[in-house]
Parts: sequence; C-alpha cells; structure tokens
Amino acid sequence: MSLVALTRAVSPAIDRCQLVHLERRPIDVALAQEQHRVYEAALRDAGCEVRTLPADPSLPDSVFVEDTAVVFDEVAVIARPGAESRLPETEPVARALAAHRPLVRITAPATLDGGDVLLIGRTVHVGEGGRTNRAGIDQLAAAVAPHGYDVRPIAVRGCLHLKSAATLVAPDTVLCNPRWVDPAAFADMRVLEVAAGEPGAANGLLVGARVIYPSSFPVTARRLAERGIEMLSLNVSELQKAEGAVTCCAILIAC
Repeated sequence: MSLVALTRAVSPAIDRCQLVHLERRPIDVALAQEQHRVYEAALRDAGCEVRTLPADPSLPDSVFVEDTAVVFDEVAVIARPGAESRLPETEPVARALAAHRPLVRITAPATLDGGDVLLIGRTVHVGEGGRTNRAGIDQLAAAVAPHGYDVRPIAVRGCLHLKSAATLVAPDTVLCNPRWVDPAAFADMRVLEVAAGEPGAANGLLVGARVIYPSSFPVTARRLAERGIEMLSLNVSELQKAEGAVTCCAILIAC
C-alpha cells in the first residue's frame, strides 16, 4: 500500500485568514510558504507521495486542505466548511480526489469541517460545537454507515476543531487536551494529556510509524518521546498564527 498526501500551496493572502480563538498577528507569508515546503518534505520523508494543488490568492485559508474532505478506504466525503468564505475551497480538492475514490458531498444546511473528524479504526469521532453542525454529522454518518463505520459526535469547547483537542499519535494512543474535549470519549484507547501551559499541543499527524509534530510544544514532545513515539519536529509558527496545525495541511489517501 502506498500513501498519497494531498496538499495545497500557501495563499499569498494567508494574512487575511479566518480567526476564531486567536488574536490576529502579522504573518510572514514568505516564511509560511517556506515552512509549508519543509512540511511537505517531512511528508515525503515519512513515505508519502506529495501532490500539491496550486495556491489561490482569493482563498486565504486554502492551505488548510484537510477541512475540505474526509477520505475513507471506500469513499471520499467532500465537506461543506462552516466558514462561508471557505466553501470555494472544496471543488479543486474534489477533482483531485475523484481519481482515487467515489465522492459523496455534504449539502446545505449541513456544515462539516474535515478538521473535526478523527478516524480511529472503524470509529469516526466528529467534533460538534464549532464549524461542524449536527446536520453535517448526520450526513457523514449516512455516507459511511454502509461501509461499517460508527460515527460518534463529541462536544468540543474552546478550540476550532476536534483535532485541535485530540489526535492519534500511535495506533493505540490519543494525545488530548482534556479542557477542550472529554477524554472519556476515547475510553478504549490510551490517552496522553498535553502538558500544562501547552494547550495547543494535542495536534500531531501520524504518518506510518512517525508523528509530524510542531517544535513549539517541547514539554509535550518529551512526553511523547518517553512513550517511544518517534517524531519529525517542525517549526510551523506562521501557520499556527492562522489557527492552523500539522494535520490541517494534508489529506492522506491510502492507495
């Protein structure tokens, strides 16, 4: 099995990105673009074939490609982002994914951001409370139930997406901020909590046996290392200013 990582180049307008929980700070666009190139190199180093969609100056948030779709082994669900300005991001991604999977689309009035979807085996955890509404969760459940997936809504508070609060960092381990999501939702997994003072540290991207992880959370990184989790550490400071994280910038497709 091979792994394709679908990415999208940083928009030159990223400094006009949507922000919900962060104060706006100046973004160095050139540095953001360089950090994204290093991120893509890390994906290649982890064994992915990287396919990059072009930047779009009219879509400031489009580097965060994860929010536009959720890919399963059997089907790709084209999302309907909860921020209206991001709706045009989905079509280029849908065209790219059509070569790999049958497509199902989330339709109005439903909203679904891919960053709210955490797949663990055949269980699909979906964050509710921000960009994703119950109608979006219901449509996702209808799309994947025929393939044997169990969709479970989870309340999220204080952050943009479920994957801001919890991600898979090993086949049996969830990294979690318990102030943003109830760890009891992952009762059948080992749960590792982020370090105090690093609330944004729950987002890591597991690719094969390694986790792509931000360098800005050193205490939590040590906790991961102590548990034998191998990391590729990256500086993603400018993407973080746009309320982004390492999962946001790729859609992984098993081929």
